[in-house]
Amino acid sequence: MTGKAVIFSAPSGSGKTTIVRHLLESSGLPLGFSISATTRSARGKEQDGQDYFFMTLPAFQERMANGDLVEWEEVYEGVYYGTLKSELERLWSAGKTVLFDVDVVGGLKLRETLGDRALSVFVQPPSLQELRKRLEGRGTDSKERIDERMEKAQWEWGKSVDFDCILINKDLQEAFQEAHDLVSSHLEQSSDSSNVQS
Repeated sequence: MTGKAVIFSAPSGSGKTTIVRHLLESSGLPLGFSISATTRSARGKEQDGQDYFFMTLPAFQERMANGDLVEWEEVYEGVYYGTLKSELERLWSAGKTVLFDVDVVGGLKLRETLGDRALSVFVQPPSLQELRKRLEGRGTDSKERIDERMEKAQWEWGKSVDFDCILINKDLQEAFQEAHDLVSSHLEQSSDSSNVQS
């Protein structure tokens, strides 16, 4: 497998998905979204094969056993997320740079697997207090679920130093611009060195 990749990771509620969607829709860069596989149920208007590949737990575990996943993780008890090798091959064969929207552990695993081909970006809200406010503002989670997410976020925050760069999402328009600049710079560097790689 060869090709370039950009990984966006963050605690839930940091705005990474909004930034990733903006890059896909408005950046003009040759990006293709890597659709993750998950065993969780679809939320709201999410569609299979567009937002996620929704799988039963046995089907996901079969993919794990067959080596069909680049990375996978049990994010919450009984809830798995992972990246299918076929997604990378699909996008690279179409001449795209693979764009990932994954949680922090998944991002670190992808960074380790893909090496210099990938740029890893940690999206960080201005503070943990602001993160809680955003999660509460969504109105989609119970207080217990928000507490669970916040506990996880504190741990994830400490992993930010293991990413290539940290993007602080205080103002969304500024975050869009910074994300665009980071990705553009990575693609230019990658194309300069791609002639050397076989």
